[in-house]
Amino acid sequence: MSKATIKDVARVAEVSLKTVSRVINNEPTVKDATRKKVQAVISDLRYQPDMSARNLRGNKSYAIGLVYDNPNPYYVVDVQEGVLQACRELGYSLQIHPCNAKTGNIVEELSDLALTSRLAGLVIAPPISEDDAVIEALHARGVHLVRIISASSPPGGATPCVYVNDRAAAHSVTEHLIEKGHKRIAFLWGEEEHHSSGERYAGYRTALEEHGINVDSALALEGRYSFDSGFQRATKLLASKNPPSAIFGCNDEIAAGALTAAKSLGLNVPGDVAIAGFENSPFSKHAQPPLTTAAQSIGDIAKQAMMLLVAELRPQAVGEEHAKAKSEFVPELIPRASTDQTVS
Repeated sequence: MSKATIKDVARVAEVSLKTVSRVINNEPTVKDATRKKVQAVISDLRYQPDMSARNLRGNKSYAIGLVYDNPNPYYVVDVQEGVLQACRELGYSLQIHPCNAKTGNIVEELSDLALTSRLAGLVIAPPISEDDAVIEALHARGVHLVRIISASSPPGGATPCVYVNDRAAAHSVTEHLIEKGHKRIAFLWGEEEHHSSGERYAGYRTALEEHGINVDSALALEGRYSFDSGFQRATKLLASKNPPSAIFGCNDEIAAGALTAAKSLGLNVPGDVAIAGFENSPFSKHAQPPLTTAAQSIGDIAKQAMMLLVAELRPQAVGEEHAKAKSEFVPELIPRASTDQTVS
């Protein structure tokens, strides 16, 4: 069967090519009845716009770039799926661009990406999105972008932004451990260049202080967002003379590493040590016991970021609920078996 064309859609729907184009572009001038009829035909014929040809024909670009530098494959996949879903709904194509945030020419790299690929704009994930110097330089070069960052309040500046309140969520995780009777609670950092590490530590620290618990710097260890890093640091803490009764890993990979470390030392979880993570990745769901965590709706976060970008490029294409310049997400505490025991 040959691939359906825009002419086929117009013929079956008994409308003009221009009307089909307006429906594809979500333009508000189309009557609701006509829009629904055309959308039904598009679905029946399984018509997909040719984005490359569409970009070449007009002055507007319908391609978006997703830029990231993140060691967590689960995070990356969820971000891609969220942006891609919005792209499909809004008639955009997606170009994925992994890169190294630490290179000295990141501004030139992303500027060239937007120019040579004729991208309408960029969705930028952490930690690149959290480098104000990079964001300001891209703006100065006329690059449209939206960023996803970790923050406890709306950031300044005019850049569209989705911010994740990791601080509030980490506070909830720590309070959950305190409510279970824990006072010696360790915190295992992720990379310092990720704002999420500092924000989650701030939430942890504030919860301890609010409950009158001493913040022991010996229980907060720097490291990486990785299983191995969690294993090594938890082994060190749990083998010490005065081990913690609970460990809060800055993400689920770290927490899973800590869980393995506890088991390797013959400790019971949560009987001997409680362990909690962050992000609600497969590491938390499939661990034995399953890990208490804070669920991030990464796909929804990424989709909203794409919506904010399109709201800047084509305001008529998205609804008011997606048009706010700053959008907040707060990860939700999910208690599981790894902390399901009260200590005296």
